[in-house]
Amino acid sequence: MSIVKIKTMVRKIAEMLVDKPDKIVIEEEKREETYIVVLSVAKDDVGKIIGRSGQTAKALRALVNAAATRLGQKVLLEIRE
Repeated sequence: MSIVKIKTMVRKIAEMLVDKPDKIVIEEEKREETYIVVLSVAKDDVGKIIGRSGQTAKALRALVNAAATRLGQKVLLEIRE
């Protein structure tokens, strides 16, 4: 599994949660030893990605962390509008 697969996983999950899947943009940044997957969605869909009390975002981050651990890498998920 590579960082590309993690980005694909995030995209597929985000597509199921939002109303405007065509507005999803996933980018990758690297800071030192850490990859940062940046998820951008339409302004109206940010709440759906974050979820009630941040529970959806927390679950997404847990999935990204689990996949990254299998890769032996550190990957963080950042959500932007």
